[in-house]
Amino acid sequence: MANISVDVRMINSSGIGTYIKSLLPRIIDLLPEHKYYLLGNVDEIVKFEWTKQNNVDVINTTSPIYSTTEQLELIKKIPSKTDLFWSPHYNIPVFYTGKLLVSIHDILHLAMPQYAQGLKKQLYSKTLFNLIKLKSKNILTPSNFSKEELTSKLNYSPDAIHKIPNAVDEKWFQIKKQNSPYKKPYLLYVGNVKPHKNLSVLVEAFKLIKEKIPHDIVIVGKREGFILADDAVQSNIEYLKDRVHFTGYVEDDVLNQYYAHADMFIFPSVYEGFGIPPLEAMATKCPVIVSSAQPMPEVCGDAALYFNPYNPKDLADKILTLNSSPELRNNLVQKGITQAQKYSWDESANTIAEVIAAGIQ
Repeated sequence: MANISVDVRMINSSGIGTYIKSLLPRIIDLLPEHKYYLLGNVDEIVKFEWTKQNNVDVINTTSPIYSTTEQLELIKKIPSKTDLFWSPHYNIPVFYTGKLLVSIHDILHLAMPQYAQGLKKQLYSKTLFNLIKLKSKNILTPSNFSKEELTSKLNYSPDAIHKIPNAVDEKWFQIKKQNSPYKKPYLLYVGNVKPHKNLSVLVEAFKLIKEKIPHDIVIVGKREGFILADDAVQSNIEYLKDRVHFTGYVEDDVLNQYYAHADMFIFPSVYEGFGIPPLEAMATKCPVIVSSAQPMPEVCGDAALYFNPYNPKDLADKILTLNSSPELRNNLVQKGITQAQKYSWDESANTIAEVIAAGIQ
């Protein structure tokens, strides 16, 4: 039996939280002979039934990510008997000297420093990425694109990197339409509203065609972050008035219905490590328009309509094309189901369990 400690402070974050909640319970089931110590907010963690198993202990750890205090708290809280520490994000415990497994989803802060939100954060990221290269023999990343970023821009050894894709849960394929959560036809975006998500281009594209379609834009995300992320967006939102709707956080059962009733899902991001929301949309039979920036073509294959993420007119044209073609819509829906089914959390968990088993020997 080995002792495995896992940083789960981001369990309720939009992307990495999905990653943790989808993979960790499966891995615990696959490797039940080990003891698991979960470091995170106790009140958040104990809400999940799988954390109450006999071989799982929760260690209250509440320091914010990307902070000096996280480093001080982690080294105090990680049990000394830990055989392997898994960090599901690149913010590793720098003072930990044992075996380390790290998930690196992307290198946004280094590849696109304009989105790093300050020199301090950029330097912190660079320091951590360099330490990971020295300290970890096993790195998980979700796409060939991210693996290439790590090897070409940070000189990581490709032998240390395991490309293990993210996925979409089986429940998304079983969604049945109920009452629509929105009273008008709408275009949907789901995800956080950070600047690299490029929602300003979605708003600008919509502005070009708002008189040609009856739809509104529904953004499952917080309006406050969107406006702070891009000051130029605020005037466009004011111009569009009530045609842009922010839902804030919604529970999964409501999110399911937003996907199911949307006429199309739009994902304009300029940089991702993978991108789960387009697959969720595909699983719920919603046609998808995505940015042509990698790794979206790698993830979505021929099951999406692509546009130049720096060209609002290109996106506007794609929206009009999809809206006016039932044949294209049906084609994308069918291809989307097939594409989303290529990804499996069970398969990914199996592969990670193999990496863990080899790493603790």
